[in-house]
Amino acid sequence: MKVNFEFRNHKVRLVKFKIMSHTAILLWMPDPAQRDAKILIDAMSPDCIDLVAVTEVRCSRTSLKLQTLKQIYHSTCGTYLEHDIKFVPLFVHQVIILLACVNKPRYEGPKVDREMVAKDAKALYKAGTDEKVFVKIFSERSNAQLIAINICYHDMYGGSLKKVIKKETSGLFEHALLTILQCAENPAKYFAKVKYLVNHSWV
Repeated sequence: MKVNFEFRNHKVRLVKFKIMSHTAILLWMPDPAQRDAKILIDAMSPDCIDLVAVTEVRCSRTSLKLQTLKQIYHSTCGTYLEHDIKFVPLFVHQVIILLACVNKPRYEGPKVDREMVAKDAKALYKAGTDEKVFVKIFSERSNAQLIAINICYHDMYGGSLKKVIKKETSGLFEHALLTILQCAENPAKYFAKVKYLVNHSWV
């Protein structure tokens, strides 16, 4: 009986993983903002909160797309996205970064501020577990800036930001930071990896 119970639990976890991963793939597809809003509304349903999907949609979209999403969300639900995020059962640091990604418009062009890149790399090196430093940099810097920071960090300290994130953070906060970084570098590769995991899991 114990073996059967554990087997059923494993099957349930795999089904949930497939559903969440399928949602993540949809988030990267070039569909209208209405799809993002629909996924987000479903993910924040009190009956079945999908925190992975909530994190994915916040952290894989550009600032402009998030602003459009906020407008659609408000017109559909009659409430503000920032308000509803506060009632999702997350840890404080997770709420902070999700709100920061939604509230703070950021430059999305190709220009890079080299001086700021070096300062941010140094700040992240000294940050340790200081979540405020991670939130500020990862929510306010453009994709081009984040890529430059990652390269600069490696050149200065011999490691990658990905390893730093995995060492100093955990849970959905870690997932949010990694999603932002990986989508900045190569969103196609990130979601291809998600799809690969789905296709090679057994049911």
